[in-house]
Amino acid sequence: MFENLELLIPLAVVVAILVWFAWMYITDVTQKSHAIRRNFPIIGRFRYRMERLGEYLRQYLYASDREELPFNRATRAWVYKTSKDLGGLLGFGSTNDLREPGSIIFVNASYPLLEEEVTPAPSLIIGPDCRYPFEARSIFNISGMSYGALSKPAVQALAQGAFTAGMWMNTGEGGMSPYHQESGCDLIYQIGTAKYGVRDLAGNLCDERLREVAKHVKAFEIKLSQGAKPGRGGVLPAVKVTEEIARIRGIPVGQVSSSPNRHREIHNSDDLLDMIARVRNVTGRPVGIKSVIGSERFPQDLCEAIRRRGLDSSPDFITVDGGEGGSGAAPQLLADHVGLPLNEALPILIDTLMEYGLKDRIRVIASGKLVTSAKVAWALCMGADFVVSARGFMFALGCVQSQQCHRDTCPTGITTHDKRRQKGLVVADKAKRVAKYNHWVNHEVNMLAHSCGLKNAREFRRQHIRIVLTTGKSVVLEDLYPYRETRYEIS
Repeated sequence: MFENLELLIPLAVVVAILVWFAWMYITDVTQKSHAIRRNFPIIGRFRYRMERLGEYLRQYLYASDREELPFNRATRAWVYKTSKDLGGLLGFGSTNDLREPGSIIFVNASYPLLEEEVTPAPSLIIGPDCRYPFEARSIFNISGMSYGALSKPAVQALAQGAFTAGMWMNTGEGGMSPYHQESGCDLIYQIGTAKYGVRDLAGNLCDERLREVAKHVKAFEIKLSQGAKPGRGGVLPAVKVTEEIARIRGIPVGQVSSSPNRHREIHNSDDLLDMIARVRNVTGRPVGIKSVIGSERFPQDLCEAIRRRGLDSSPDFITVDGGEGGSGAAPQLLADHVGLPLNEALPILIDTLMEYGLKDRIRVIASGKLVTSAKVAWALCMGADFVVSARGFMFALGCVQSQQCHRDTCPTGITTHDKRRQKGLVVADKAKRVAKYNHWVNHEVNMLAHSCGLKNAREFRRQHIRIVLTTGKSVVLEDLYPYRETRYEIS
């Protein structure tokens, strides 16, 4: 009996395999959607499988360290090493070609300062005239990523890491979850176009909810647009709208969470300044805006309105997001073709604020693929006061750039609500990596400043960095973007 059973088991396996292949064959030759599978049944399936595998195989086997997008292997490896406190050391030279157009080269001092001559980068006050000013301690901080787009353990790890490092964390437009608050880190509450968490039953901005939220945050950020999808509101796929997320946002369970293209009550710069004043008056907290810039028209129009209304009407900070931003789900058309990249948008904003005499009043926060110390220092040289990153901190959490953020299938547990996959993200360990990544970025930015003969990174100016324009030829940033003179003062 057992001898026959030993023969029957492999026979049954073979029969099952043959039946499975027969089923695939019949399915392929009868379906009408895919020509390849219809003409080449079974074998044709490998074409679609290889297409999906290609993006993963390239980053490990075929692409060079410096050519992959959106982030190349060298950049990701640097974040992984620094987040594990392994430092950013290398041997036998860099693979970064300094002759390539767009490369940045810092102007080293012939006689750099000694270690005892340097100082830490000082804190900056955001909203000094508010009832509750915000003392921001870290140059480098966590950009807006909503709970919902991110998993519970990802938010917990980011919040705990932010507390340890002394940096702020932006909640993203999805509202403030308990996991943002439990660590006690500094929070900036983002008010998106749907006003999740601070709206009434009709979806309008609610003063009572603003006052309640203000007890737990350091500042508010009114989001006009983001780099991944300028002109399109935030989108959370239905598969990621769980009962808890629906409760926090005040939306139906299992339905796509789609924010309006803009704030319904904001039609122009005056309306925007009215909302800023309202939120600031109700909460006493600093209030800023986040926007992608498409041309000089928006910052000029905004500055004209401030000039007309007075300095007190200005936002306390402006977060400028480059068109290359990209965490979360976004239409490919908008991600590929809309919004100026940060290397154009940031100087436009800085120079316009200088021209209108507003640069000292309005803090500028730069956002857009700034995940390395060199990129952060570039933004400071250009005139930014702070830098925020989303995907950099996702790498610190262990992101492998699988580009499945919108599918709820993230293999590292960062952007999925699949409990099984979330188990791979150990909060205590990842929180340490978040804090270490922040430490090394701030440390290396100051190290760059010291090599340029400066006491700390707050002293960076455009003369301290060069940009390669054509192969092998660079110019000082100040020559490419000369400082504008202030046309008038605002009292």
